[in-house]
Amino acid sequence: MRSVHVRRGDPVAVIAGKERGKRGKVLRVLAADGRVLIEHVNMIKKHQRPTQKLRQGGIIEREGPLALSNVLLVCGRCDKPVRTGIKVLADGRKLRVCKRCGEPVDKG
Repeated sequence: MRSVHVRRGDPVAVIAGKERGKRGKVLRVLAADGRVLIEHVNMIKKHQRPTQKLRQGGIIEREGPLALSNVLLVCGRCDKPVRTGIKVLADGRKLRVCKRCGEPVDKG
């Protein structure tokens, strides 16, 4: 498993590809594949057959995965897509910090 710069619930901006410029919240991180699902970004249509679980079939719209390299975390203070660094606190905890303003990104 690889190290990932975003986590579930983080606000992110897409910086490359057809969805460039869009922002959203991370729904799921697929670290093994190096991909991420973002709320209301890269919507795909899936043709779904009716099943026991899903009585109504049809065409369902859902989020498709994007490459992790195409997204950047949005800093709460700068309100811009930023790269992040790691700061180790005195008690040994690691904290993600904004490279632009130095503000911690994580709560804690």
